[in-house]
Amino acid sequence: MSPGAIDTSQYPNLLSAKVTKTRELMADLGLPEPEVEPSPVSHFRMRAEFRIWHEGDDLYYAMFDPQAPKVPIRVDDFPIASKAICELMPTLLDALKASTALRQRLFQVEFLSTLAGDMLVTLLYHRKLDDTWRVAAESLAENLGVQIIGRARKQKIVLDRDFVTETLSIEGRDYHYRQYEGGFTQPNAVINTAMIQWARRCVGEQKDADLLELYCGNGNFTAPLADRFRRVLATEISKTSVKAARENFTANNIGNVDIARMASEELTQALNGERAFRRLEGLDLQQFKLQCALVDPPRAGLDSATLELISRIPRIVYISCNPKTLSRDLQLLTKSHRVERFALFDQFPYTDHMECGVYLTQGQ
Repeated sequence: MSPGAIDTSQYPNLLSAKVTKTRELMADLGLPEPEVEPSPVSHFRMRAEFRIWHEGDDLYYAMFDPQAPKVPIRVDDFPIASKAICELMPTLLDALKASTALRQRLFQVEFLSTLAGDMLVTLLYHRKLDDTWRVAAESLAENLGVQIIGRARKQKIVLDRDFVTETLSIEGRDYHYRQYEGGFTQPNAVINTAMIQWARRCVGEQKDADLLELYCGNGNFTAPLADRFRRVLATEISKTSVKAARENFTANNIGNVDIARMASEELTQALNGERAFRRLEGLDLQQFKLQCALVDPPRAGLDSATLELISRIPRIVYISCNPKTLSRDLQLLTKSHRVERFALFDQFPYTDHMECGVYLTQGQ
């Protein structure tokens, strides 16, 4: 079976099995009945990447089985990718085949699409890119109506811009996001929208309180949650994501967010008065009335100091990409908080992965 092949008729059974597995993992926590958000069964993934395999004059997209990492598997169709990516794949491949300047030592292609209709294609090479490549790439970008970036060792050529613009409709309002090449974005836009709406419903209106958001990324949750609170204090370690977040707050006319480029562990030290940071100069942390926290950590979950910090905050929204570390962290958080809502978001259909959301309030 091709890496992109799917049997959509099996999706309900696969989702049910994942839900059961996740509930069993957390059975000892006594969580409420989960709210399950299914994904579209196809064309749900907004980004994709493929190796480019050369066989004589032929080129094709390829993926690899981890059990046989040196044997390319040809990919002619990839129905889990967005319709825009699927439609562009054969057209782009034909254009690459027809151009020596574009195909020479090309080894990978990456696609980043949006619901708003924007598309960015990154071409990766095992050679230095020159003016001949630039001229051919500019013609390709114009003909296909997409953004093109060329990458080689110690080289990045951006023909126009290195981001796409996404628009998500959240409860009657459109939110606009710049998503930069190489920056983290949620891969399943439909499920991402559902997660944001769920988080908004959880926190409700807290206009006299402030939100602490750790791992805020490009402001994916921050922007739609900001109007629920008086102020928002957000942190993110990635320079690219912080840049995008600031631009996104401006684009959406959001003026009540303070964002600091620092790790969650560092902000914890600052809030505890253990350490001062130049990155926080001019920002009086004591002015914040932190009554709600939103955390969306990496797969490793939360460190012990951050867990201790948020356990002092009355309300917590915990978005998790790893049920195992979420279960571990909830063992501690449920000593001070009660789980009010539990949600499962099928971000990655046809895989074992399950995204989770938990809303906790202080008290037993």
